[in-house]
Amino acid sequence: MTDMLVKLYNLPPLEAVLAQQTAKGITIRRAIPPEKHNILQWIRVNFSEFWVSEADIAMSRSPIPCFVAIEDAHLIGFSCHDISAKGFFGPTGVGEKGRGRGTGAALLLASLHDLHAMGYAYGIIGGVGPIEFYERVAGATVIPDSTPSIYNGLLRTGE
Repeated sequence: MTDMLVKLYNLPPLEAVLAQQTAKGITIRRAIPPEKHNILQWIRVNFSEFWVSEADIAMSRSPIPCFVAIEDAHLIGFSCHDISAKGFFGPTGVGEKGRGRGTGAALLLASLHDLHAMGYAYGIIGGVGPIEFYERVAGATVIPDSTPSIYNGLLRTGE
């Protein structure tokens, strides 16, 4: 899995993307501490314990570097940043019911704009899956020779 670089000073505007989500009945906002147990459980059910660990760290910081997507009072997606390494985006995920409506893009841009507000000029998307998605939404470019990324040798159960 490779890493990608994003120019945070050249991101698409966030407001229009958030307005599109609102029109679909989806709210994108920063997570708050009382939601921690619900967010971590949702990530555990829908994704992985690795992401639960990272989101747990995010929920212990202030301001919390984790955004959530909520529809009808239910969590449908999340994004975290500045967790595994300074300036890194991720983990992020949208549940099956929330996919195909631009929610992943909105969460990505919310986190990247927050990194920029924190003073970063560039962001790193670590260990990416869908390269084309990050290119299209955020103008990200592949970082040469970044495989296997900082996650090389990640401790796994039974190792």
